[in-house]
Amino acid sequence: MEGRLINPVSGLPDTKNAPEADSSVLRVWGGHSLRGHVKISGAKNSALVLMTGALLCSGDCRIRNVPRLADVERMAQVLSALGVKIHRDGETLDVNAREFTTSKAPYELVTQLRASFFAIGAILARLGVAQMPLPGGCAIGARPVDLHVRGLQAMGAEVQIEHGICNAHVPGNKGRLKGAKIYLDSPSVGATETLMMAATLADGETILDNAAREPEVVDLANFCNSMGAKITGAGTSTITILGVSNLHSTDYEVIPDRIEAGTFLTAAAITHSELLLSPVVPEHLLPIIAKLQEMGVNVVEEAPNCLRVLPAAVLKAADIQTLPHPGFPTDMQAQFMTLLALAEGDSLINETVFENRLRHASELNRLGADIRVKGNIAFVRGVHSLSGAPVLGSDLRASAALVVAGLAASGETTIKGLQFLDRGYDRLDLKLQQLGAKIERVREVEADIAIATATNTVQPA
Repeated sequence: MEGRLINPVSGLPDTKNAPEADSSVLRVWGGHSLRGHVKISGAKNSALVLMTGALLCSGDCRIRNVPRLADVERMAQVLSALGVKIHRDGETLDVNAREFTTSKAPYELVTQLRASFFAIGAILARLGVAQMPLPGGCAIGARPVDLHVRGLQAMGAEVQIEHGICNAHVPGNKGRLKGAKIYLDSPSVGATETLMMAATLADGETILDNAAREPEVVDLANFCNSMGAKITGAGTSTITILGVSNLHSTDYEVIPDRIEAGTFLTAAAITHSELLLSPVVPEHLLPIIAKLQEMGVNVVEEAPNCLRVLPAAVLKAADIQTLPHPGFPTDMQAQFMTLLALAEGDSLINETVFENRLRHASELNRLGADIRVKGNIAFVRGVHSLSGAPVLGSDLRASAALVVAGLAASGETTIKGLQFLDRGYDRLDLKLQQLGAKIERVREVEADIAIATATNTVQPA
């Protein structure tokens, strides 16, 4: 990865030893049209959970189309600490959990990456015991693990949470979980994935009702089935898993990242540009495409895995309510808020998934947007233009939204908080450069000097 240190073992960005993301900023000069084709990377949220799913297999797993992300490196570190062998070659990750015997995950890593907690289901299924610190990640709201815990208890596990550690073990039955009928109070993606992995090696049949329907859940089910699991109903609200005694090796490709694709769609729309995007799964993008078309942006299916976005002369206001899939994704709310800030008319955004995910509104206002927030609702009054300013990303998608805003703002926008951006976007700045954007990643001290120089320059009378 250009401009970043690479971990010599995994071949992934070295987030532990490189202060790059914390000490770097993005400088974006707006007003430049985008053009060309952008390659969409593998889905972050699929790649992470597939890596944990590989713990279920006592052989080799080859996972293809794995994006180069800080979160993927963190997950690799978690698995390595458990005794798993990991090797990366380009976009291919080889995972071998044959000698995986350690049930205790490292606190300092799990608390940085929420998805690593989901490994508790696979660890418990393989070893009959697991010790997982409570998870971390972006501070976008409460994401409790009670659904995971209750589901594991229903399958016969004894679970206690003490001093920030979730301790679980399976008494009797040779340490093997038992199939159960489990109703989830809410369609949590993480709980659905955790319990589905746990159930693949359980004794008997498990039925998950009110399960999450996200494409990443379907991808995990397909991955597990490619190893010999017996999972049906993924993508619906009822998933049935018939436990098997063991899983075998597989060679599997991660689905394209629908949120990265959606982010580039909004980048094209806000800069009034025409872009080609592939590979994509258009079905995964239906709520995003529908909202863009409501705003006047045309998105055409050029091929089964390729989209062309055509610019709108004028962006129209629209209302958005985030919902679990197949509703409008919460991970696209911030990017659309940026787009609506430049739309004609008034828009309303209702964030129903996370209670603390509108903090980017104040940063967009620094760029000239007119957004008022009350609770989980944002009122957006469209303005004619944005102007560059220093801003700070508060979470992964907020940081991406500020990059999108910078592409349209006049002058220079300086974006801090890249430790969030690099968690979920595979070289976003380099991909935008290739499309014609004027954007560069520099050390924070260099950006501060540039801003001070521009501010102190005396204009001739």
